[in-house]
Amino acid sequence: NLQKASFILIFLIVVGIFVFKLATPFITILFGYLTLHYIGRFLPKGLAILAFSILVLTVFYLFGHFITEAVRALPMAANKAIPLTIDYANQYGVTPPFTDSETLKAFLLKNINSQMHSAFKFATIFSKEFIYIIIGLVVTCGIFSCGSIDLGSGSYAIKDNLYSMFASQLATRFQRLFDSFHTVMGAQLIISAVNTIFTSLFLLTLSIFDTPLPYSFVIVVVTFLCGLLPIVGNLISNSVIFCIGLTQSVNLALISLSYLIVLHKFEYFLNSKIIGGRIKNPMWLTLLCLLIGERLAGIPGMILAPVLLNYLKLEASQIDAAR
Repeated sequence: NLQKASFILIFLIVVGIFVFKLATPFITILFGYLTLHYIGRFLPKGLAILAFSILVLTVFYLFGHFITEAVRALPMAANKAIPLTIDYANQYGVTPPFTDSETLKAFLLKNINSQMHSAFKFATIFSKEFIYIIIGLVVTCGIFSCGSIDLGSGSYAIKDNLYSMFASQLATRFQRLFDSFHTVMGAQLIISAVNTIFTSLFLLTLSIFDTPLPYSFVIVVVTFLCGLLPIVGNLISNSVIFCIGLTQSVNLALISLSYLIVLHKFEYFLNSKIIGGRIKNPMWLTLLCLLIGERLAGIPGMILAPVLLNYLKLEASQIDAAR
């Protein structure tokens, strides 16, 4: 029937997204539409799109500033952290495989050559992904302006014609996919926001006690962005904060690490409340989907994985298995 046909088409679209590496524009469309969905509650469509465009330009500017700060901060952090790491390792009789930034570079080239080779292609990859993002944003505005698939609905000679009925089923599939994204990313945004607020308070506290952690802007942005990745995001942001703390002293790095451990122990209860109340998927299943998503499409795949898992559950829960 038409419902089964719409399921098959959605499945083929999802497969095509991964096969043709279109996860980035697809996520852009979902995030963009979610943003417009909330802006549209307060403004008419035309003004909502204008406000959305201004917001996008602001985000691009801030992201550019973040990249500039990160490119400046990370090499400086490495140059400060390496001597401290070597001294600390020597105290415990451990000989690290590098002695300065140059030997560290050689060590990385030797052990992760394929990753470094990929890094040389960053400019090309970033340019392509940026174009995809722009296309995704344009499509988002188009969908928000007129999201109907069947523009001629009600004008056909046959009221319940095949095209109109199939378009209706397909619209239902897309609506449930968006609802799934709304549920999953809504939960992740709350978790990320809470994590970012507490991390900002920690940075502020360090400043008050005259032990400020450098590159605070980079830390806050990394914490928020990584928080959008379930489970593994916190590990990434914690590693960045620990390494930046190491640029000042081992003690400050250990204080930062201790605070992060306490914070995330507290967040276990918060996460279980938010994730358990909204998504209701076991952690092991989410983690497995993240691994599969990462292998298929990298970070965009990790973002999509829990969304698709929740979508599958949402659709399956609407089907009567006894029929």
